[in-house]
Amino acid sequence: MSTVAEEPVLAGMQINQQLFTAITDSVQCALDMCDTKVRCVGVSATPTQETGIITGMIGVHGKVSGFISVNIAEQFVIRAVEGLLQEEFGKLTSQVVDGAGEITNIIVGGIKSALAKTPWGFSQITVPSVIVGQNFTIAYSRGLEFLTVTFEHEDPNVVRFEERMMHVSMSLLTI
Repeated sequence: MSTVAEEPVLAGMQINQQLFTAITDSVQCALDMCDTKVRCVGVSATPTQETGIITGMIGVHGKVSGFISVNIAEQFVIRAVEGLLQEEFGKLTSQVVDGAGEITNIIVGGIKSALAKTPWGFSQITVPSVIVGQNFTIAYSRGLEFLTVTFEHEDPNVVRFEERMMHVSMSLLTI
């Protein structure tokens, strides 16, 4: 009998449970700080199109090397930053963009803590970079462990589905 836990299979695809749990737990904790409720609505082991208007990216290095990105829809990021800073912005401003970088930093910090004693641990992170805009593609090298987890913001005031979405992507190479 094997003592190694099998990786979960989701819709016929194997995902790394340690990475999935690190992402989901970190996002829940970070967004609780933002008075924002979300639920996990999808996972992919292959790269997906970034659909939100704000993307925070942080490079990581340690036992692994790579980066983590947090792609957020405009209404989602405005609400989350308003909750984090306890200020009302109502639209995309420089403070909201800075806040998106801080939310990315909080999420990656949580992932870093969760993975510290695993083979996926990293000890160094870069400062967040924030991309404002849509319709771009991030190219990934072959051989990376990749995971995207998609979350939906539970805001009844946001009508359009795409304005409720956040994607957290992780691409890691064991070194």
